[in-house]
Amino acid sequence: MAEAGPPLLEEIEAAARLLGEVLVPTPLVAFADGGGELSLKVELGQPTGSFKVRGVFHAVARMDPARRVRGISTVSAGNTAKALAWAGRHFGVPARSLMPKGAPRTKIDAVRELGGTPVLVETDELFRYLGERGWEVEPYAFVHPWIDRDVLVGHGTLGLEIAEECPDVDTVFVPVGGGGLLGGVGSALRAVRAGVRLVAVEPAGCPALSAALAAGAPVGVDCETICDGVAVPRIAEEVFALLRELADEVVLVEEAQVRATIRELFESTGLVAEGAGALALAAARRVPAAERGRAVCLVTGGAIDGDLLAGILAGGRV
Repeated sequence: MAEAGPPLLEEIEAAARLLGEVLVPTPLVAFADGGGELSLKVELGQPTGSFKVRGVFHAVARMDPARRVRGISTVSAGNTAKALAWAGRHFGVPARSLMPKGAPRTKIDAVRELGGTPVLVETDELFRYLGERGWEVEPYAFVHPWIDRDVLVGHGTLGLEIAEECPDVDTVFVPVGGGGLLGGVGSALRAVRAGVRLVAVEPAGCPALSAALAAGAPVGVDCETICDGVAVPRIAEEVFALLRELADEVVLVEEAQVRATIRELFESTGLVAEGAGALALAAARRVPAAERGRAVCLVTGGAIDGDLLAGILAGGRV
């Protein structure tokens, strides 16, 4: 697993060529917002329903085949596990994911349907495994969702697409959990459009990056949010410096705003976004159009439990 240094532009361009053999670029969709120039980068159409397949598949494809054939593993609340299962099926190798027992049933079932093996553990045990680097003594080839450099490079291809589709973009709103997406997308955008403003977005119920920036180092936070895809209680030391360099601002979004945005996306566009997928748009709507300029929000995933979605939609019109 490669852990050294931020992604370089030439690496991200090479990843785009590799991924171009199995994925297609996702659309940039205009979003009506009172005259503001706001677009959505919609990753819901990826084979696994989220952006995660970019980084995970790239990391698995870059492995030495002799290492990959032993099987691949990761830790995940769901979307990374789905991406790993998809990559495992592509290469014909076993794919195992440690997942929290409280992960959405929709995501657990999807991992199994893709041929992966979810191993359900308590959340504390999952993060203890990460903190103690338990993957170093297991037989599987491990794909770390936040610090694996090949994962960040793969995610960077999303940034290249934004720059190609919207070359005069002023602001990009990026949801943050462990930071792999911001690390990849931000590195790509800064390489091709140095002046772009990068806004990191977290749920107020799990402000790991915000707390780390305030403390000057990663610290643990409590996580209580429907945004399970970004419910990471501590930023990894290995990516903190990069995230601190890339993020121009961190915006915290309350749960009510997330729910309202999920509902509005569905009612105005027909898109079904999970909590983490609605974060960026929720944050952008709080910023005056003149201040954010031409802006892009990442709609990162759509795996939301049916009962939760039904409850949100039944909550009334926005």
